[in-house]
Amino acid sequence: AGARARGGPRPQPALPGGPARLAAAGLALPAGIESLPPLGYRDFLGLWSQATLVLTDSGGLQEETTALGVPCLTLRETTERPITVECGSNQLVGTDPDRILAAAGQILESESPRPSPRQFQVPPRLPLWDGHASERILSALLDRSPRMRG
Repeated sequence: AGARARGGPRPQPALPGGPARLAAAGLALPAGIESLPPLGYRDFLGLWSQATLVLTDSGGLQEETTALGVPCLTLRETTERPITVECGSNQLVGTDPDRILAAAGQILESESPRPSPRQFQVPPRLPLWDGHASERILSALLDRSPRMRG
């Protein structure tokens, strides 16, 4: 699994204007990184659901990789999604290249088909990730607003 993942494609969905900004700065994506046009949400999730590893600074993607069971390295020192770190699906690695490469290497060298820094197991239901958020929000609003109660 590690060799396949290491030698496989590494798609990088582009932000609008991203490739032009790279070119203007005299930079290019490294060999083996494939630039994709910006993706719609479904295509984006489809891509990440097949990933061996995701590197990001996006809080939303930290949650989505957790739900998808895909290991995530977050290129920041803090996260507004601490549950993703607590369950082990996400590791904060900061912006130090050596730290990022070491964490990515550990995941990619693993023999597990879906490895992670702590061999995480996403619980069947993380607290509050049960599909009932809108019901809890409505209940809280009704409890706090006499006019909404009817």
